[in-house]
Amino acid sequence: MYGIGRFLSMITNLMTVIGGLAIALMMLHITLDVASRYILNSPIPGTISIVSYYYMVIAVFIPLAFAEQKNAHISVEVVTTRLPMWMQRHLERLSFLLSATVFSLLTVRTWEEAEKKRTYGASVIQGNDAIPIWITYYVLPVGCGLMTLVVIYKLVNSCLGTRSGLDASAAQVDDLDADDEMEKQ
Repeated sequence: MYGIGRFLSMITNLMTVIGGLAIALMMLHITLDVASRYILNSPIPGTISIVSYYYMVIAVFIPLAFAEQKNAHISVEVVTTRLPMWMQRHLERLSFLLSATVFSLLTVRTWEEAEKKRTYGASVIQGNDAIPIWITYYVLPVGCGLMTLVVIYKLVNSCLGTRSGLDASAAQVDDLDADDEMEKQ
């Protein structure tokens, strides 16, 4: 089980890097579009469509499982922290099961939609150009599918009580470095 978790972490981290690259490319593309619009009086054609249908979709759905891996999704624990530990574990497993069900249904449904868009050759007309967008419909089932795998892994791992191979450590600022920075100011 530990090896499966390490493999899922590796894939999730890779997908997050792809999401980060999409954000960096989006910033570069928009900056070049604005600069060419005001300096050369000629904007880059298709910028709005490419940003909307490519960069944003990749930036949102591809790293979805990363937040689950790091336990970074929003949770409210006002009531559950007061419950006995055995009940907290059962509620956590129930939430994993519900999440796995919902995300697996989303994976299947978005895959069907992606196939439909591919069959039709979905595209957006901007200016005189047709920008194909059917490709980006496959990003949703990839992101939701990876999220499903991570949640199922966490569910099985929780039920078996084995050591998790997922990298759940969050990026943290070293407290000593933060204190040094405060003193310099």
